[in-house]
Amino acid sequence: QVKLVESGGGLVQAGGSLRLSCAASGSILKINTMGWSRQAPGKQRELVASITYGDSTNYADSVKGRFAISRDNAKNTVFLQMNSLKPEDTAVYYCNAEILGAGLRYREYWGQGTQVTVSS
Repeated sequence: QVKLVESGGGLVQAGGSLRLSCAASGSILKINTMGWSRQAPGKQRELVASITYGDSTNYADSVKGRFAISRDNAKNTVFLQMNSLKPEDTAVYYCNAEILGAGLRYREYWGQGTQVTVSS
Protein backbone atom coordinates (compact mmCIF):
# COMPACT_ATOMS: atom_id res chain seq x y z
CA GLN A 1 0.00 0.00 0.00
CA VAL A 2 1.34 3.41 -1.00
CA LYS A 3 1.09 6.39 1.29
CA LEU A 4 2.12 10.06 1.02
CA VAL A 5 2.81 12.00 4.21
CA GLU A 6 3.32 15.77 4.24
CA SER A 7 5.09 17.78 6.91
CA GLY A 8 6.40 21.27 7.46
CA GLY A 9 3.25 23.36 7.53
CA GLY A 10 2.55 25.94 10.19
CA LEU A 11 1.99 29.58 11.00
CA VAL A 12 4.33 32.22 9.62
CA GLN A 13 4.29 35.99 9.23
CA ALA A 14 4.02 37.60 5.83
CA GLY A 15 7.42 37.73 4.17
CA GLY A 16 8.57 34.59 5.96
CA SER A 17 9.48 31.16 4.66
CA LEU A 18 8.39 27.57 5.10
CA ARG A 19 9.64 24.29 3.65
CA LEU A 20 7.15 21.51 3.03
CA SER A 21 8.16 17.89 2.63
CA CYS A 22 6.21 14.91 1.32
CA ALA A 23 7.52 11.37 1.60
CA ALA A 24 6.07 8.45 -0.32
CA SER A 25 6.27 4.97 1.18
CA GLY A 26 5.06 1.47 0.37
CA SER A 27 5.43 -0.75 -2.67
CA ILE A 28 6.99 1.77 -5.06
CA LEU A 29 8.81 0.86 -8.24
CA LYS A 30 9.07 4.35 -9.70
CA ILE A 31 7.57 7.81 -9.20
CA ASN A 32 6.83 9.92 -12.25
CA THR A 33 5.55 13.46 -11.69
CA MET A 34 5.24 14.81 -8.14
CA GLY A 35 3.48 18.00 -7.23
CA TRP A 36 1.92 20.33 -4.71
CA SER A 37 -1.59 21.75 -4.81
CA ARG A 38 -3.44 23.93 -2.34
CA GLN A 39 -6.99 24.67 -1.34
CA ALA A 40 -8.05 27.79 0.49
CA PRO A 41 -11.42 28.00 2.30
CA GLY A 42 -14.23 28.45 -0.18
CA LYS A 43 -11.95 28.00 -3.19
CA GLN A 44 -11.15 25.18 -5.57
CA ARG A 45 -7.95 23.21 -5.25
CA GLU A 46 -5.25 24.65 -7.50
CA LEU A 47 -1.93 23.32 -8.71
CA VAL A 48 1.00 25.17 -7.15
CA ALA A 49 4.01 23.37 -8.63
CA SER A 50 5.02 20.08 -10.18
CA ILE A 51 8.27 18.31 -11.02
CA THR A 52 8.95 15.39 -13.32
CA TYR A 53 11.32 12.51 -12.68
CA GLY A 54 13.84 14.35 -14.83
CA ASP A 55 13.47 17.56 -12.76
CA SER A 56 11.43 19.60 -15.21
CA THR A 57 9.33 22.01 -13.17
CA ASN A 58 6.09 23.92 -13.60
CA TYR A 59 4.70 26.68 -11.37
CA ALA A 60 1.47 28.57 -10.98
CA ASP A 61 1.91 32.22 -11.98
CA SER A 62 1.01 33.32 -8.46
CA VAL A 63 4.07 31.59 -6.92
CA LYS A 64 6.72 32.00 -9.64
CA GLY A 65 9.89 33.49 -8.24
CA ARG A 66 8.83 32.79 -4.64
CA PHE A 67 8.36 29.00 -4.44
CA ALA A 68 10.76 26.26 -5.52
CA ILE A 69 9.92 22.58 -5.92
CA SER A 70 12.56 19.87 -5.74
CA ARG A 71 12.74 16.13 -5.17
CA ASP A 72 15.01 13.41 -3.86
CA ASN A 73 14.35 10.32 -5.95
CA ALA A 74 16.43 8.10 -3.69
CA LYS A 75 14.14 8.97 -0.77
CA ASN A 76 10.87 9.23 -2.75
CA THR A 77 10.43 12.73 -1.35
CA VAL A 78 9.30 16.03 -2.82
CA PHE A 79 9.90 19.44 -1.26
CA LEU A 80 8.34 22.87 -1.62
CA GLN A 81 10.43 25.81 -0.47
CA MET A 82 8.12 28.78 0.02
CA ASN A 83 9.68 32.22 0.39
CA SER A 84 8.21 35.72 0.61
CA LEU A 85 4.94 34.25 1.80
CA LYS A 86 1.76 36.30 1.51
CA PRO A 87 -1.54 36.03 3.39
CA GLU A 88 -3.14 34.81 0.16
CA ASP A 89 -0.86 31.75 0.29
CA THR A 90 -2.86 30.55 3.29
CA ALA A 91 -4.34 27.15 2.44
CA VAL A 92 -4.15 23.44 3.02
CA TYR A 93 -1.28 22.14 0.89
CA TYR A 94 -1.49 18.67 -0.62
CA CYS A 95 1.20 16.67 -2.34
CA ASN A 96 0.47 14.19 -5.08
CA ALA A 97 2.49 11.70 -7.07
CA GLU A 98 2.12 9.37 -10.04
CA ILE A 99 3.44 6.09 -8.72
CA LEU A 100 4.22 2.78 -10.37
CA GLY A 101 3.52 0.17 -7.74
CA ALA A 102 3.24 -3.56 -7.37
CA GLY A 103 0.28 -3.59 -9.76
CA LEU A 104 2.63 -2.42 -12.55
CA ARG A 105 0.32 0.47 -13.44
CA TYR A 106 0.78 4.15 -12.67
CA ARG A 107 -1.72 5.53 -10.19
CA GLU A 108 -2.09 8.98 -8.68
CA TYR A 109 -1.85 9.26 -4.91
CA TRP A 110 -2.56 12.21 -2.60
CA GLY A 111 -1.36 13.11 0.86
CA GLN A 112 -3.65 14.13 3.70
CA GLY A 113 -2.68 17.80 3.53
CA THR A 114 -0.80 20.22 5.75
CA GLN A 115 -2.06 23.63 6.85
CA VAL A 116 -0.09 26.75 5.95
CA THR A 117 -1.24 29.99 7.54
CA VAL A 118 0.37 33.33 6.70
CA SER A 119 -0.48 36.21 8.99
CA SER A 120 -0.37 39.83 7.85
